[in-house]
Amino acid sequence: MDEKIKLFALGGLDEEGKNCYCAEIDGDIFVVDCGVRDPDKTMPGVDYVIPRFDYLIENKNRIKAYFLTHGHDDVIGALPFIYPQAPAPVYGSKVTLSMLKMFSEHVKKDTIQYDLRVVEPTSNFKVAGREISFFHTAHNIAGSSGISISTSQGNIVFISDFVVENAASSSYLNDFNALAKIAERPTLALLSESIYAGRPGYTAPLYKLTPHIEEMIKNAEGRVFISIFSNDLYNVSELIALAIANKKKIVCYDEAAASILKTLQGCGELMIPRDNFASLDDILRLRDQDTVVLMMGFGSRLFRKIALLASGQNEDKRIRLKSTDTFIIASMSDDNSEIEYTDAADELFRSGCHVSLISKKTFLRMHASEEDLKMMVSLLKPKYYVPIRGFYKDLLHNGMLALSMGVNLNHQNVFVMENGCCVTIDNLSAKMTYDALTHGDLLIDGEGVGDVSKQVLEDRSKLAEGVVLLALTIDKKAKKIIAGPDIQMRGFLFAREADVVAREISKVFLATISEFLEKSYYNSDEMKQNVYEKCLRTIRRTTGKEPMVIPLIVEI
Repeated sequence: MDEKIKLFALGGLDEEGKNCYCAEIDGDIFVVDCGVRDPDKTMPGVDYVIPRFDYLIENKNRIKAYFLTHGHDDVIGALPFIYPQAPAPVYGSKVTLSMLKMFSEHVKKDTIQYDLRVVEPTSNFKVAGREISFFHTAHNIAGSSGISISTSQGNIVFISDFVVENAASSSYLNDFNALAKIAERPTLALLSESIYAGRPGYTAPLYKLTPHIEEMIKNAEGRVFISIFSNDLYNVSELIALAIANKKKIVCYDEAAASILKTLQGCGELMIPRDNFASLDDILRLRDQDTVVLMMGFGSRLFRKIALLASGQNEDKRIRLKSTDTFIIASMSDDNSEIEYTDAADELFRSGCHVSLISKKTFLRMHASEEDLKMMVSLLKPKYYVPIRGFYKDLLHNGMLALSMGVNLNHQNVFVMENGCCVTIDNLSAKMTYDALTHGDLLIDGEGVGDVSKQVLEDRSKLAEGVVLLALTIDKKAKKIIAGPDIQMRGFLFAREADVVAREISKVFLATISEFLEKSYYNSDEMKQNVYEKCLRTIRRTTGKEPMVIPLIVEI
């Protein structure tokens, strides 16, 4: 009997990050990836954004497994928060599960909670009586895999981030033999990434860092500092190879870089010979021309770290930039970190050291471009195609690319979904249902999960524009003001401007209070709300700003 199949996403569509995809086969749920997204500028104080997982909690007894394709935080980062309420065995490579443990410790979650099942990047095994195949993919972290789940109608294949690459080390190569074996059976549905779907050609070899930095590493007269995102571990492996070839010593700038190297080396990756590694404690004893300092981090946090070093405000006073040093920024900005990137670059140029900014036009991330995607579609020949991972424009590019290939894909079997949509497949057809499932964002603030409301974010944004405190005291019986008004402003205006604005606010404040005191009966809450609205309107009109306004009215 043919099985009833549902494919849906709780995150990862029309966004970059927060990936969480599900295949439901005759009631059994298989979750592929469970990641975080970095907060944007409208979310002050928020650490991470994860998918709402109401559906997984409501159906936790039907979850058979979590399959993790690789060890980046946009794939593994939500699991520490979701797992306690929706547990199931977690399958992934040794590198992937090691990175999950490291991230869990970082967010202060107990790693004992997991039922971890280590599998090889290419391997076959059974879950809930169903054949599961992992196949090795080329991405910028070792141990990356695509996943095939067997059904009576064919395989459901998830391909996360990948490139077509034939000239890298064995830790970063596609296993096309394994893919060819999977392709021997019909592919019911292929779900493939979309981030570079609108870019012509292949991604390789433009993701390689070596051509951009080889001469600088080889010929540097002083120390070389290099910033690399914590996700870009293939580029770290290139740096290690260059250090070995040029007899340089790598020094980790801080614990962030050291802990990532330690985790990967525990899996047999990113190994550095003793002669090519030095502790930060030895940095003052090393010859400048022999030293390469590796700085790692995520997004805006890495750029802030660079800016602090360049301006001399970093905590470790043993590290100071010199005019003979070379600083290579091999970490490109995105829309959320452009300002911090520019600030970091400006501070580096001010420091007097040599600065090299690698352009995102010539140095790509390891994501599939048009020809990479076409190769996978041609090889697997899916009956249904579902673009995943990317903004809506990227998903559309991916879908249109599949339609253009002439492999029996058309508008009836290519589905461009959004989070919460569901594609239901039976033996005759497939159809998509919009907003079929509860979905959305949960905000992680410290140890709190989902307890940061929209109102809290609005308040934080207003606090960033300053605070205006309005205080006075009322004799409730006599209906008279007996103290105040007192207007206090913090982080809002310069002193001489503040006096003028304070007088305007004071007039409105007194007039509003007097208006209520003239009534035979007044509601205190209504009075405070009126004070808030009228004074805020006055502030907006006179300054164009919208600070946090706090009326403090004491009644005795």
